[in-house]
Amino acid sequence: MTSNIVACPACGKRNRVPAAATGTPACGSCGARVPWIVDAGDDTFAEVAERSGTPVLVDLWAPWCGPCRAVSPALEQVATQLAGQVKLVKVDVDTAPGLSRRFDVRAVPTLMIIKDGKVVARQAGAAPAATLRRWVEQSL
Repeated sequence: MTSNIVACPACGKRNRVPAAATGTPACGSCGARVPWIVDAGDDTFAEVAERSGTPVLVDLWAPWCGPCRAVSPALEQVATQLAGQVKLVKVDVDTAPGLSRRFDVRAVPTLMIIKDGKVVARQAGAAPAATLRRWVEQSL
């Protein structure tokens, strides 16, 4: 299981955030909640997303997709604004064909909200950060 490095929005210190854990990540320096942004694939998705105690915003994307690259910063902004309330899990559909089939991904980016192991909301396409945040908050 891998981890990512994220900057604390409060103090700027870099923190290692595990892909799967109990609770929510906090800055080791100042204690502020840090955004939980991780990657998952066919082998890790169940542990990282479906068993998460924190609601999960799933980004099913592809590296060749322009809208995917455009929406990525907006998703990271939403994850930062909602640190402690949501976990952003990014899935490259090219390297996770099983998840692509399972969730019947016909367009990228496809975004989903998973809460208590179940998909509670889904949408395809890119949107601005404010629109995405409203969608996430309404879905929670």
